[in-house]
Amino acid sequence: MKNVEMTVEGNILTVKVDLTKEFGPSSSGKTIIIASTEGNISIPDREQKIGLNVYRKK
Repeated sequence: MKNVEMTVEGNILTVKVDLTKEFGPSSSGKTIIIASTEGNISIPDREQKIGLNVYRKK
């Protein structure tokens, strides 16, 4: 994961992303990646999964 923090309290998933960070261009070059789970991943200690991409236009 890049720039993604997840916590689970009871049945509430909280996702934290620092919107000031950047990780360079996407593979297409059209956007700048800010955060990503880099595919679908399991939520800690749960059966659910999450897939997250945060980006901005170049």
